[in-house]
Amino acid sequence: MGNKNRQNNPSTGKVNLKGGIWVIGILFIIFAVVSSTEDYSEGERIGFITKFSHKGRFWKSWEGELNLTQTGMNTSSLFDFSLDNDNESAYVISMIDSAVNNGWKVKLTYHQTYFKNWFSNRGETDYFIKSIRILDKSTLGNNNSAGTNQVQGRVIDTIYVVIDKSELLKKK
Repeated sequence: MGNKNRQNNPSTGKVNLKGGIWVIGILFIIFAVVSSTEDYSEGERIGFITKFSHKGRFWKSWEGELNLTQTGMNTSSLFDFSLDNDNESAYVISMIDSAVNNGWKVKLTYHQTYFKNWFSNRGETDYFIKSIRILDKSTLGNNNSAGTNQVQGRVIDTIYVVIDKSELLKKK
């Protein structure tokens, strides 16, 4: 008689399904906490900072964008970064702000977190700037010859031109 009641009771299967979902959820949370790390990767990026702002809905953070360079050439690759709200440096903020306003070429040293910035309370990205080094102060927006008649030039980017000789011969 006891077995008949279990087979006819439809709620037994639902309890097992709900319990299984809870177990999977708890295992996922344990996996997320165990696999998260503060120093997932570290590195350096070189380029010109094109955007730097203090923004956020709930937590204000410093966010920026670096236009990467390769051996003197600008590329279309962008590197989005944040300054860690838990470890803000007034020196780094002022140097990045100066680099944006003056067009300086910089090297940013960063560390990347993995699954440690769940609510974006430390910054919008997982790439946090640790230090900045100014590589070239005489580029882009800095005009040292202002107010003088001296003409100065500087190579900012490299352009490769391919000349097709057959096109030149057709014009003759």
